[in-house]
Amino acid sequence: MHEQNLAIIKGLVSVAWADGKVAAEEMSIIEGLLQAYAATPSEVHEIRIFARQPRTIDDVPLTDLSATDRRMLLHQAVLVSYADGEQCDAERKVLDELAARLRIPVQEAHAILESGARHAQSMLHLLSQQQ
Repeated sequence: MHEQNLAIIKGLVSVAWADGKVAAEEMSIIEGLLQAYAATPSEVHEIRIFARQPRTIDDVPLTDLSATDRRMLLHQAVLVSYADGEQCDAERKVLDELAARLRIPVQEAHAILESGARHAQSMLHLLSQQQ
């Protein structure tokens, strides 16, 4: 798996921890992305260890990300924030902080957050079927 993808996954873990816990649904999305990125067993182990304790954006190697990767991380982070069925205030705050740290211009970040929210809300029924 490329370093950028590892950084994206770590970013998603930090968003999952925003409300003080990682829900099973959030971890399911992260596990799915590990498969999609063809993570090696050692990379999967690394992420699982990383996800065991509270993480923040400070724990994520954001400098490893290209401009495209940064935008993809923000969009996927919105999906993770809705994984348990709703997005809480703490998750919204972390998403705003993530957008700022990723140096995505405010208007563009707002558009990505809105698009991600619409996408996540349209997929909520799929999540409820998996539970």
